[in-house]
Amino acid sequence: MGKAGDVVFGRSKRLIGLDIGTNSVKVLQLKELSRGYQLVNLGIEQLPPEVIVDGAIMDAAIVVDAIQKVIRSQKIKTKEVAISVSGSSVIVKKIPLPRMSEQELEESIQWEAEQYIPFDIEDVNIDFEILNPMGSKDSAEMDVVLVAVKKDKVNDYASLATQAGLEPAVIDVDGFALSNQYEKNYGIDPNEVIALIDIGAGVMNINVIQNGIHGLYRDIPIGGNQYTDAIQKDMNVSYDQAEGLKMGETIEGISPQEVQDIINSVNESVAMEIQRSFDYFKATSSNERIDRIVLTGGCSKVKGLPEFLMDKLGITVERGNPFRNIVYNEKQFDPNLIANVSPMCAVVVGLAMRKVGDR
Repeated sequence: MGKAGDVVFGRSKRLIGLDIGTNSVKVLQLKELSRGYQLVNLGIEQLPPEVIVDGAIMDAAIVVDAIQKVIRSQKIKTKEVAISVSGSSVIVKKIPLPRMSEQELEESIQWEAEQYIPFDIEDVNIDFEILNPMGSKDSAEMDVVLVAVKKDKVNDYASLATQAGLEPAVIDVDGFALSNQYEKNYGIDPNEVIALIDIGAGVMNINVIQNGIHGLYRDIPIGGNQYTDAIQKDMNVSYDQAEGLKMGETIEGISPQEVQDIINSVNESVAMEIQRSFDYFKATSSNERIDRIVLTGGCSKVKGLPEFLMDKLGITVERGNPFRNIVYNEKQFDPNLIANVSPMCAVVVGLAMRKVGDR
């Protein structure tokens, strides 16, 4: 489901995934094979701190320049891109509605959605997916995943692409791109309840998949920058040094245990937010279990985080591999580089797997 108001301009050949994150711009291009995909292009351009804060674009010119730079460096000719948004401007909810056809819902969704959305209905793009549309016709109700994104957020991110000379063909939601890449890399077991958790620099996406559908979606403003800021402040080191310490590097004169204690204090906050989300899921769902967590995002590389979460939450935690079902030419792409950037590419891989008209 690549909804959030898919925006389509003209016809598409093959889409480029463009992930505009808090700390970096990532572009990725795939070629679909009979089984799986082949990596055609991958580029990452770092953004300076404070250019994007809590999903708000503070300096569009710098972001546009970064997009153009990475497109040029990869010699990408395709103009049409899939982009995504996340954060407090995105609302995803599973709601019960009176049973009706898709066309009837299309006509009434604005009115039906109003009570579930904390924004003025005129200020949002709305989309939906009927869950189990072939379900029991005797039931008076049906479940619908409602997606609402503030128009100014969509316009801001689409504008970055157009200013960079690109055409936003699909506008997705981070969490749906995440589940898209997971499904195409691993498949979905309908008997399993999986929490896909992507922790980037500024936002943590939590997407619980139950019976192959979205059971819970949350974007939480916590991520790798909290670790970096805490280490920088408490250890009195530079931003770059704090970034290294966060990932397990050592600096003479700085106690690794002190650094780990700082990391664990942020780990506590991350674990608490995940637990709150799981508690809400269990309270509002017929299912009281989550079988495992699949962790991605640059923050998944923080020293000891998967083990910490496993211990705190009592749930198996594994690192996801967005390139699991993607082959690549090792002369073109260094396997060590792919292994290093893989955790932070889950969203951009999911975007690159999109096609125009996806729902």
